[in-house]
This record gives sequence, structure tokens and C-alpha cells, in this order.
Amino acid sequence: MGITRYDEVGYWSELKLDIVRKYAQAYSTVLSKDARIRRYIYIDAFAGPGIHISKQTREFIPGSPLNALNVCPPFSEYHFIDLDGDKAKHLRELTEGDPSVTVYNGDCNQILREQVFPPARYTDYHRALCLLDPYALNLDWKVIQTAGPMQSVEIFLNLMVMDMHMNILWRKPEDVSPAQLARMNVFWGDDSWRHRLYCKPKGLLPGFEKMEEKVSNAAVAEAYRERLQQVAGFAYVPAPMPMLVARLSITCSLHRLTGRGRRSYPTSLTGTVKGGPFDGDMLGH
Repeated sequence: MGITRYDEVGYWSELKLDIVRKYAQAYSTVLSKDARIRRYIYIDAFAGPGIHISKQTREFIPGSPLNALNVCPPFSEYHFIDLDGDKAKHLRELTEGDPSVTVYNGDCNQILREQVFPPARYTDYHRALCLLDPYALNLDWKVIQTAGPMQSVEIFLNLMVMDMHMNILWRKPEDVSPAQLARMNVFWGDDSWRHRLYCKPKGLLPGFEKMEEKVSNAAVAEAYRERLQQVAGFAYVPAPMPMLVARLSITCSLHRLTGRGRRSYPTSLTGTVKGGPFDGDMLGH
């Protein structure tokens, strides 16, 4: 196989994998019992090689793709994407022979919008659970904007606040390179983040009125959560679960109420996922 070095993951990454695994299990269980649903798929847009090494035990542990493949009842289809050719090749070899699996080597920002999302139409009674766990701040807002109106896609999104702090949200914004500013604009969808992620300090002395400071991590996450609802049109976006001091994960449920007032699936899942680090309360119910 092409992989000679696997990613080492720590406690928080293992916790995140466990959260997604439990939710995928509950999601599949609920949808498999809904006779109206004809197809439901699992998507990992930054899938990796399928295997990681635990920093705690030094042992191999399954990544999100393999965890999803172990869900029973199974999803109708699995779509795994990675930009790294070696990782995609390794994952393709691990899943070889399974006709329900498609592995893509390429940019998920394009593949999701052009190939994976379009068939998951709400009117066809198709649904999708999508994990967006980027390696850095390289997710295009167009992906979010595409998924929002579909009403059929549910997303777990890891908001890379650490990358923002390291490269963009500096104390002196004027020193940030144009390339980094452009990268943030692509992620945010426009440059409105400049006004949302900086604020005026209290008690400024005369002559320092133009001074600004960046907002807290929680405020960054809340600003993005509001954008998911107000701009992308996601009806259900619960408060994020903090994973690290400079890294926050947002769970975004994109299901909406129907004209008959049927409650969305995340509400149905409240009593299904219980115990451990992932309780129904984390979803904001």
C-alpha cells in the first residue's frame, strides 16, 4: 500500500471519532425504519487513509470511513474523498470489493457540489450524513451554500479556529498577507468576518479609538453558527461542542420541518444516542 506514515491522533480526535460513530449508528437506525426514505448515504469529505495511530495506546484505530462501514444497518452508499493520492489509494484498497463504496481522489469542494450532493435530493426521499473535518481552513463556503437549501443533508463540521488564529486573526490585521485574507474569504463566503471577529476593547483611551481586538473562540463559533442559519439557510444549528482551546466543532443539522410539521430527524435521535461523551443534550435539544 502507498501509505508509509499514518496520522497520529490524540484524545480529542478519538473523542470526535466516537461522537460521529455513535451518531452515524443512530442516524442509520432511525432512517432505516422510515419507509419513505429510499436511500441514505454517508459522506466523508476529508476521509484520510481510513486508519490512524492512537497517541495514547500507539495502536492502530479505525478512522471515520471504517467506523461508518461498521454501522448496522448499513448506509445505502458511502462516498469518501481525499486530496492526497496515497491516502485515497490506501482507502480504496481497504474497501475494495464493496460496491456501495466510492473513493474519490480530488478536491472535495468541487466533488461534493458536482457529484455527491446533487443525487441526494429531498424530493426523491434521499438523505445524507456528511462529515466535514478539514485538515486546515480549506473548506469553500460554496459547499455549505449548496447543502443548505437541499434540506436533505446533515453535516458534522469541524471549525478550524486554530488555523484562523495562526494565520488570519492577528492583533494587527494589516499585517496579514493577501493570500491568507483570500483564504478566509473563501471559507467565510465573503469578508464580513472582518467586522464579526474583531471588536472594540472597553475603556479605550483618547487617541486609541481605532484599536480592535479579536473576539473569543466561542464568539467566533457563534458568528459562524449564525451565518449557517441566516445566510446558508440551515434550519437547525445547535451550539458547538468545544474540542480544544483553539479548536471548536460545530454540529450542523440541515433537516427542516415539513409543511405537515413533522419534526426533523435530529429531534428523533435525542433519545437514541445516550451515554458517554455524546449525549443527546449535545445536539441542543
